[in-house]
Amino acid sequence: MRSILNCIVFALTTAPLATDARNEYLPFMSSLDQPLNQQVQTLYSEHHGWLQGWLQRKLGNRCDAADLAHDTFLRLLTRQVIKPLGSEPRALLTHIAKGLVIDRWRRQDLERAYLETIAHLPAAEVPSPETRYLILETLWRIEALLRELPEQTRETFLLSQIEGLTYAQIATRLNVSLITVKLHMRAAFIACLSVA
Repeated sequence: MRSILNCIVFALTTAPLATDARNEYLPFMSSLDQPLNQQVQTLYSEHHGWLQGWLQRKLGNRCDAADLAHDTFLRLLTRQVIKPLGSEPRALLTHIAKGLVIDRWRRQDLERAYLETIAHLPAAEVPSPETRYLILETLWRIEALLRELPEQTRETFLLSQIEGLTYAQIATRLNVSLITVKLHMRAAFIACLSVA
């Protein structure tokens, strides 16, 4: 656990302040994007109410449903690859929304675990709301990074950082060579630095 906290402290001290992720990805809309904008506008006017209702039934919360419905259409607008939206718009919207719901649940689980952890701290050691937010943002980024790592790289990294195993112990446990462990750790550290 101490190693993860050290990673988090390192990330917090070297990373710029977190920004709204949605603002990072809003591309400049050129005239070439107008057909996509028109498609999304049509899709929005025809299916937004349905999508928000579907999300509300799934989440049980009107405000979260409205946020995720908005984020679903934002995701469509900010797609890196412009391709036709397809003949089954509700299937596309549902697919995107399901991914966003899963992301939200992951974030909530991580936040809940963090808040339970700091609930046991003495009052003088409890981080301020601003610091808590920065730590949570960093935890969310680390969780997303770990999820994106190849399985063996993630397992190698976690055995080293969480369980404190040496590279030789990891090699024995995973039945791989020491150089393979070093390559996986290098890849994991490079990925961590990309988050920082």
